[in-house]
Amino acid sequence: MSERDSVFYYKNGTYNRAESVGYSDTHEIRQNKPGKKPQITMRQTEARSGSVLTIILLSVLAAVLLGSVIYTLDRRNTVYNKVSSMNSALTLAEAENVRLQSELESRMTAKNVEDYAENVLGMTKIDSSQIEYIKIQTDDVVNIPAQEESLITKIEKLFKDCVEYFRG
Repeated sequence: MSERDSVFYYKNGTYNRAESVGYSDTHEIRQNKPGKKPQITMRQTEARSGSVLTIILLSVLAAVLLGSVIYTLDRRNTVYNKVSSMNSALTLAEAENVRLQSELESRMTAKNVEDYAENVLGMTKIDSSQIEYIKIQTDDVVNIPAQEESLITKIEKLFKDCVEYFRG
């Protein structure tokens, strides 16, 4: 610390450091003779060897953290850009689908189908002379011939008759 940063007060002809300020004791006040000004000298302080290493490690850690934050923000922006481009491609595909559906519906009208059948396939319209009517029997009754019962169905019928007899 420099001399101007220190606080001194004068008492009984000597300079003393103010105790209430709380500066570390890096200055020494030496008095050579009672009438002379006191001589102020600086103490040599040694830097701690661990403090330099700690500062370097903390700086590297801060740089790594800053780099990771920047990297994650960049990745997020990249993903957002991909999502927006895919959404725009989806919107274009949906618009194309609507256009194709309307074109398909316009081609599938009865007139277009009739023109295609006549011109491409060579088909003609039916005449009334080509229509033949068939007479169908209109009875709604169906007759099923009786079948001979098998042994299993006879046993089931006997069992049902016995159950009905005992039930009353």
